[in-house]
Amino acid sequence: MDQRRDTPAAPDGPHRVLAALAERRRTGSRPGQRADGLRIALAVEGGGMRGVISGGMALALHEAGLTGAFDAVYGASAGALTGAWLLSSDPTQLEGWADAQYAREMVRPGNPLRGRPVVDVRTLVEHFYTHVARMDFDAILGNPTTLHPLATHVGTGVSTDLHPLLTDPARLRLALRASAALPLLAGPPVELDGSHYYDAGLAESIPFRTALAQGATHVLVLRSRHAPAAPPAAGPPSRGSRLIAGTVLRRHPDPLRASYLARAERLLADEELLARHDRTPAADGPAVLSVRPGPETPSVGRLARDAPLLRAALDGGRATMDALIARLD
Repeated sequence: MDQRRDTPAAPDGPHRVLAALAERRRTGSRPGQRADGLRIALAVEGGGMRGVISGGMALALHEAGLTGAFDAVYGASAGALTGAWLLSSDPTQLEGWADAQYAREMVRPGNPLRGRPVVDVRTLVEHFYTHVARMDFDAILGNPTTLHPLATHVGTGVSTDLHPLLTDPARLRLALRASAALPLLAGPPVELDGSHYYDAGLAESIPFRTALAQGATHVLVLRSRHAPAAPPAAGPPSRGSRLIAGTVLRRHPDPLRASYLARAERLLADEELLARHDRTPAADGPAVLSVRPGPETPSVGRLARDAPLLRAALDGGRATMDALIARLD
């Protein structure tokens, strides 16, 4: 018998995701001590430095005391880095997304001259997060709200949840690097437990489908992209995608290349599904709500390093989430 006490909202009431979060906040529900039978997940989109926007949203969740309302955090690429900071002992370091030093550590245009990748995720995670802006890896591993960094398996081209492999800080760091290992820009795939992984975005750039597949009843999705001016249209892979598939990924198995070339088609399907969830929430079954940056939030490129731009984007993401949280009262 289903013991969930998830009452669908009235047509003019709050979205079911907001209603569930409001109830957990009202009752002081904590991970491992739930009485509602729900599984509420947070899914964080990345996109290189564009992740500053969803990072600002996550920071607002922390500031509102809502992190403990989630049972799991799923992150893709830069979204996995944000998820890790959110579950660390000092989530205020999400402010680092707008810090010029952080941007310089992650994006290094001169690196190719030294034989290193433009997006230096290895230095960011293994040096900056370990010795400068120290991430509390033990706190993340011990947090009852579980972290699920996603990455793309090189052999199968399938989105893979690396949570089962997070057994110690070193493997957590490898998982974070794997989730953000962009082909060409971030260098070779990352090896973990005998398998190799590329950036999650090759297979699942908006990490909500894995959350649903693993039993989430409610998913709050933090988006780093603005809503498109017009409905996106299907089309063939871009010239850049075809070039990378034929060069950087040429020696990798066919399923990986096929997955990479189908990214645009998958993103279109994700956008359509998420829009349906937002417009007409189902009265039963899983509830999914997307949070997109508002019009006042500037657009940010994947390799952006301009500190004022990043600050405005982080503050915009934070303000967007603050407005949503206000609706919980």
